[in-house]
Amino acid sequence: MASLSSFFVLSPRGDTIIKKEYRFSFGGTEKDLKSSVEMFFRKVKFWDTSKDGGWDGPDEAKPDQDEANDSHDAPKVDAPPVFLLDGESFLHIKRSGLIFGCSTRYNVSPSQTLELLAKIAKIFKDYCGTLSEEAIRKNFILLYELLDEMLDYGYPQVTSTEQLKMFVYNEPIITAPLVSEKQKGGNGKTASASSVHKPVSVGGVASGKSGKNEIFVDILERLNVLFSANGYVLNSSIDGCIQMKSYLSGNPELRLALNEDLVVGKGNGQGYGAVVLDDLNFHDCVNLSEFDGSRTLSFYAPDGEFVLLNYRIASEFRVPFKMMPAIEMVTPTKLEIMLTVRNEIPTENYGANVVCRVPLPRATATVFCEMVGGVAGVEQAAEHLASERVVEWKVKKFAGASELSLKIKLSLDSPSTLQTRKEIGPISLGFEIPMFNVSNLQVRYLRIAETSPSPFRWVRYVTQSSSYVCRM
Repeated sequence: MASLSSFFVLSPRGDTIIKKEYRFSFGGTEKDLKSSVEMFFRKVKFWDTSKDGGWDGPDEAKPDQDEANDSHDAPKVDAPPVFLLDGESFLHIKRSGLIFGCSTRYNVSPSQTLELLAKIAKIFKDYCGTLSEEAIRKNFILLYELLDEMLDYGYPQVTSTEQLKMFVYNEPIITAPLVSEKQKGGNGKTASASSVHKPVSVGGVASGKSGKNEIFVDILERLNVLFSANGYVLNSSIDGCIQMKSYLSGNPELRLALNEDLVVGKGNGQGYGAVVLDDLNFHDCVNLSEFDGSRTLSFYAPDGEFVLLNYRIASEFRVPFKMMPAIEMVTPTKLEIMLTVRNEIPTENYGANVVCRVPLPRATATVFCEMVGGVAGVEQAAEHLASERVVEWKVKKFAGASELSLKIKLSLDSPSTLQTRKEIGPISLGFEIPMFNVSNLQVRYLRIAETSPSPFRWVRYVTQSSSYVCRM
């Protein structure tokens, strides 16, 4: 891999939190580096493809002037992760609102460099406990020490949390106090939200301090669903993973068992109700000697947060939310959009922070939103965001086996045409469902060998929307 010229971490406001220069490219001074980072942030913040500077393609494929003028009215798009600026290649990713970026004048592999940035962000999170501006500012001495070990003259060296512990000597500064059982007021059966945000070197043998002996297991599933205008599912898939974070003392062997009826690959003799995974890959630490027989994984957990396995399901499944839109023309300049969202999950579960976005046509003059029916006591609100030309409908807690509806009344500047109807939609839905997964993949047990006292095991299921879209 070719060398990086610089690495930096920016806040959402564009302030430089971390900056490391390996090769001076912009004039050869620190001042030139600062100006280049500012230019990069302005480019990312105000990315505009309608201007000449935002088009990097061939001249013959460049949009004409009329298309460029029309794009001024279009919503702003995110900057690509890789682009050129004054002959320098800039690459960046976003994590927790922060921008992790780098620059180089060499012909680097974009995918490999973006993976390196993701690794650096993960290691920062492992050693700080949480990835935030405050955590990075309080631990900048530790993070600069980590950068010195990870990158040598811009060349990647060590990107393993476990291996870096042998070279790093600064202790992390915890940004928020960890909540104890008494402070929680609970019965000890539920982990506090801040428990999983402890740094890897706090507690246990590694740091020389006494800490709580525990391990966190998250079964995360992200749904990709496309609905037709009639509410039928056209395409659907699940991207899932089992993510773990260990705070166990020592390095004991772990044994994690999945569903006994788990089937990998279609057409492998699965029975009714079996969990069928189309693709499956494991972390390097996993021993698969017992997987075929008993669906059990044995491994020694590395330090920090890691993904034990990734899986994908492309077969049909029962979607948690259904969307049913309808458009009615009241007069040539007035339209009514009726959107009904039905929650199909069991009554004991709920959808949290549900956000529905409905794009509106350019000719929209006024918008009136009305929540129709629904369950009493549901906290919901609809707002017209004129700058983005969308209606955003938010439901804080969407109960299972219930239905909510939204009526949007539009007044247009000009009579409705076929083009006006095409500009409405597609509707997108964002949500998170705690303690529920669509695939029915389950952790039967998690056994930890040779550990005293007995550790706490926290297992959590989370379902999120990745791309949940309904055509109009």
